[in-house]
Amino acid sequence: MVARVHPDALAEMAEAARFYEDRAPGLGREFFEEVVAVIRAAVENPEAGATQESPYRRILCRRFPFAVIYRQADDELRILAVAHQRRRPGYWKERD
Repeated sequence: MVARVHPDALAEMAEAARFYEDRAPGLGREFFEEVVAVIRAAVENPEAGATQESPYRRILCRRFPFAVIYRQADDELRILAVAHQRRRPGYWKERD
């Protein structure tokens, strides 16, 4: 299985990484690495994520208040958002 990351999800990830990097050198890289690890975990076990609203699932980041929102489509995992857990719930539902 492969992951296909929506361009808006990449932009969210980059924006959050810049935010954290501005707070402390290296923190943006740590955020980026954690999101990549979450995506890898989802690819390895797509059923691991909590059901958001079928067919969407999410896996929470451990250190940061973000979640990776995805859905399985045939032989790929579509990463729809790297979403802050307390902002604009469900804004990503129109993505695919």
